[in-house]
Amino acid sequence: MIDNQILIETIEKFLKGELNETELNEFNSLRQSNAEIDQLFVENSYFLEQLEKYSDTKKLSFTIQETVADLKSKGFIKDTPISTQGQIIYMWNRYKKTIAVAASIAIVVSLLSSSIISIFTNNKETNLKPLVEKLIEQDVKYKKLERQITQINNKDNRPVKTRVESKFRATGFMIDVNNNLIVTNAHVLTEATHKLIIENNNGDQFEAIAVYHNAKNDIAILKIIDSDFEKLSPVPYSVKKSTADLGDEIFTLGFPKQEIVYGQGYISAQNGYQMDSSFYQLNTQVNEGNSGSPVINKNGELVGVISSKEENAEGVVFAIKSSEIIDAINEIKSMDEFKNSKITTNPCLRKYDRVSQIKKIKDYIFMIKGN
Repeated sequence: MIDNQILIETIEKFLKGELNETELNEFNSLRQSNAEIDQLFVENSYFLEQLEKYSDTKKLSFTIQETVADLKSKGFIKDTPISTQGQIIYMWNRYKKTIAVAASIAIVVSLLSSSIISIFTNNKETNLKPLVEKLIEQDVKYKKLERQITQINNKDNRPVKTRVESKFRATGFMIDVNNNLIVTNAHVLTEATHKLIIENNNGDQFEAIAVYHNAKNDIAILKIIDSDFEKLSPVPYSVKKSTADLGDEIFTLGFPKQEIVYGQGYISAQNGYQMDSSFYQLNTQVNEGNSGSPVINKNGELVGVISSKEENAEGVVFAIKSSEIIDAINEIKSMDEFKNSKITTNPCLRKYDRVSQIKKIKDYIFMIKGN
């Protein structure tokens, strides 16, 4: 067993370039043979980088304050009163990056400590669920505050897009960034009679239309048509082509409330209601609003889409198999507009832990609203 303190000191020496050739080769071999230690190295590197950025920010802030004070003393500038609202905006714009860095450092410290304990403690495994929930909670609070400040700025600078009040809420996830295509349930569309809106984790809303609908398999594909939507980088999760195994661990991300919610469980049967082979049966907890939530395995592969739950049995949920999503994408390729649509089938998130997987995935999960 490797002493955790020695490991951390070795990582720090590596980042500072203080390891000799023999030590460097041994450390690189250890990283290649142990994925958890490699992930710990990545997290520690990020942590030190954020500390350095925070230090640079503080130094710059101090230099600016000294310069301003010097200019004031020489009479070149004068104090100008700032209104209460203006002062809030000024303080936010000035310190929001520092706040974000400080929050990131706090979270990384927690995760880093938990990773070390998880790797080097023989007596018990560390439960990461509270950390996952805390990470999501802090992220939501930060983005909500940033959105409120942006709205205040917008009142003075440009028209604010009218928010759509919806009569229902569901979940969808990005499947094709080239065409801005989102997968959700077909039954969700029956509730939207006038307008479809997708809302991201920041609370920004964008108009969408349905381009595919399969009521039998309960799959729908939406296309974002809003010019304000900024195209995302390639989807981080892959789509599993083969059938998932009985007992496979899975997790979900969805919107049963006005923020993204994490859930976990396992595949309890390889067929759905009345032995429907297009569905899995899951043992997990979902609520209204989880319809359309992605079902993801421990390797970060998309294995299904939440469709419905058994009302008479606690924890029994049915999910459409990922092979049905592949079939749906292949169908819409017959349309000229989507002939270049493609999905990733090679596992991309296998080497990451659960918290890291969620951080990479959550920006591709959307709330589906309609009226």
